Amino acid sequence: MKPTLLILAAGMASRYGSMKQIQSFGPSGETIMDYSIYDAIRAGFGKVVFIIREDFAASFKAIFEPKLAGRIATDYVYQSLQSHTKRFEIPSGRLKPWGTAHAILCAKDAINEPFAVINADDFYGRDAFEKAADFLTQQCNEKKQAIIGYDLSKTLSPNGTVSRGVCEVDASGNLVSIAERTKIYAEQDNIVYEDASGKHTVPFHSSVSMNFWCFDPSIFNITATLFDRFLAEQGKQEKSEFFIPIVADEYIKAGAGVINVIPTSAQWFGVTYKEDAPGVQQSVDQLVKAGAYPTNLWG
Repeated sequence: MKPTLLILAAGMASRYGSMKQIQSFGPSGETIMDYSIYDAIRAGFGKVVFIIREDFAASFKAIFEPKLAGRIATDYVYQSLQSHTKRFEIPSGRLKPWGTAHAILCAKDAINEPFAVINADDFYGRDAFEKAADFLTQQCNEKKQAIIGYDLSKTLSPNGTVSRGVCEVDASGNLVSIAERTKIYAEQDNIVYEDASGKHTVPFHSSVSMNFWCFDPSIFNITATLFDRFLAEQGKQEKSEFFIPIVADEYIKAGAGVINVIPTSAQWFGVTYKEDAPGVQQSVDQLVKAGAYPTNLWG
C-alpha cells in the first residue's frame, strides 16, 4: 500500500502577511507545495490530502487540481474551530482552530494507510521524502512512528530569530523529547537561543523538528483521546493550541511505542519572514539550474 502525504495548509501566516502557501517561487509559477508533492510522487506516495479552510476551497482546488490530475490521487479536508469539538462550548473570543494536532485529527476519515505530515510552506528536499516513504512502507506500525530530523544549522533564517523543536535522541535513534526553543539565531561560530533566564548555546548540529512526521493511522485514535483531554484542560483559553509534539510526547510517555528520528541531509528552507522570500527564490533557482528539478514540474 502506498503511503499518503498530508499537507497542513489551513493557516494564515501572521508574520508573513499573506497566504504564503500559494505564492509562486518556481520558474513556471510553482509553489513550495508543488515541490513537496513532486518529491512525494517520485518517492512513491500514492495520495495527497490537503487540510485547508473551507472558505478558500474553490480557489485552492482551482490551483492544484489541473496540475495533479492523473499524477496522484487528491483529497481535501477542512479544519475549522468546530471540528471534533463535539458538545464542547467554544470560548466566544476564540478565532483560530486548535493547532497542528487538531489539523491531523480533521483528516481521520480521509486516511487509512501510513502517512506523512508536512507544512505547506516549508521546502523539505528530495532526500527527506525518500526516507519517509521508505519508513512508511517498510517499518511503520502502531508501535513505531517517525520524525524526519533536520540539522539545526540548516534551518536558520538570516532575517531574524526562529523557533525550533530541538530533539533529544537516545542511543537507539529514538525520540526522547522535543524542547521548543524560541529566539534561535546564529552568533559568530555558535547557535544560541534566548529565554527568560538569558542566552544559551545549542549544539550546532542538533536534530530539530520541522514538522515532518511519519505516522501509522492508529495515531488518529490516540490524537482524538488527547484532544478531548486538551479541551477539558485548556479549551477555555482563547489562544491555547494542540500541537503534534503534545501527541508525540504522550505517545512516548505512555509506552505506546517509539518515534524514530530519521536524519536527513536535505537543506530546509521556508518563508518564516517576508524578507525570506528572495532567498527562497534563489534556492529554488539554484536547484533548478543544478538539474534537481525541471523548469516546469507539471509541464
